Amino acid sequence: MTPFPFLRNMALAIVMSCTALTAGPALADGKIYTSWGVAIDGADPVAYFTEGKPVEGKREFSADWNGATWRFASAEHRALFLADPERYAPQYGGYCAWAVSQGYTASTEPESWRIVDGKLYLNYSRSVQKDWEQDIPANITKADANWPAIQSDLD
Repeated sequence: MTPFPFLRNMALAIVMSCTALTAGPALADGKIYTSWGVAIDGADPVAYFTEGKPVEGKREFSADWNGATWRFASAEHRALFLADPERYAPQYGGYCAWAVSQGYTASTEPESWRIVDGKLYLNYSRSVQKDWEQDIPANITKADANWPAIQSDLD
């Protein structure tokens, strides 16, 4: 979804090797994980709920919220999001739910996702998502407990 995926992968490898999977302000735009300033690599957050899959958002249907640019597949999706962004935005600022449950942050990919109790959770990769799915309730409980301290580190 990014215009130059090889650059994203190379940048992630460098950041991860330098920070041992901990993220600081270099990966954060506010408290939302972004790639080139765009949340969820440009995927439409509303589409996860309405279409049951990640859908690429379009520049013409962009909106800024919480320090990040969000893209949507349609004007209708943008309006739904802006009316209730907390409902559609991914948990933990779009950082990897597994990583947050372990006490650190990591990037995410739009294809590694799950909606649990009406909330969108993203993960670093499908293999990491499988680890997270081993005990979703416990991992959410741990991540919820860890997130306030992690957020303060992102400031």
